[in-house]
Amino acid sequence: MAMRVDVWLWAARFFKTRNLCRQAIIGGKIEVGGVCCKPARMLRVGDMLRITRAEERFEIEVQGLSGRRGAANSAVTLYRETEASLAGREALREQKRLLAASVQMPARRPSKQERRKIHRFKQNDAAGPL
Repeated sequence: MAMRVDVWLWAARFFKTRNLCRQAIIGGKIEVGGVCCKPARMLRVGDMLRITRAEERFEIEVQGLSGRRGAANSAVTLYRETEASLAGREALREQKRLLAASVQMPARRPSKQERRKIHRFKQNDAAGPL
């Protein structure tokens, strides 16, 4: 048994709509067996997919086929993510967390006078060096 890649990605909840699946496939964000494909490519159990979504990268093996979009619990049973993929996504998540922790947020919002100073500074900076 086989089914279209775009339908499977939608049913496995990697994308919210089939149109987003189609755009990702056409944009080269989805690889089946290490090769870019078309939305109508037939997918079979055991195929390896590499999915790039924003900064996340998934490497998964297809475990089951379903043409219906069900609950997230049932969607997870359709695939198995590789250990390397899990480790890479966890490292990226940790890196983002550390980066966010290092950024100092101001204690309060700028006052009207401070905002005007900021705007003047940015306008002067945008003009460039004289």
